[in-house]
Amino acid sequence: MASSSKSRSTTRTSRSSSSSPASTAEAASWYCAVVLLALILLASVRETSLSELDEPFRGNRLLDRPCDEIYIVGEGETLHTISDKCGDPFIVERNPHIHDPDDVFPGLVIKITPSKR
Repeated sequence: MASSSKSRSTTRTSRSSSSSPASTAEAASWYCAVVLLALILLASVRETSLSELDEPFRGNRLLDRPCDEIYIVGEGETLHTISDKCGDPFIVERNPHIHDPDDVFPGLVIKITPSKR
């Protein structure tokens, strides 16, 4: 009987010592997962706040696109709105293919000289 009780205590000791590293590894794994999730969320919040500081959101961002030298007229745009947006009052003079300033349509390719804002 003494040997039986001795073997039980050995079994308990070996079980508790073998489960300790496993539980420590599991705890470390969970800790790493939580830290990683927190870093991802922090980076996401910071990126969102930085982009809001750079440029305020005004309606459709497509309409706020920068003016390049070659410009494609979008839906609802006129030469006047493009001129105001890009700061180029001489659009008609620089584009001899525009005969009538009122005849501007989406997809029309024009050359502009963007202002330096």
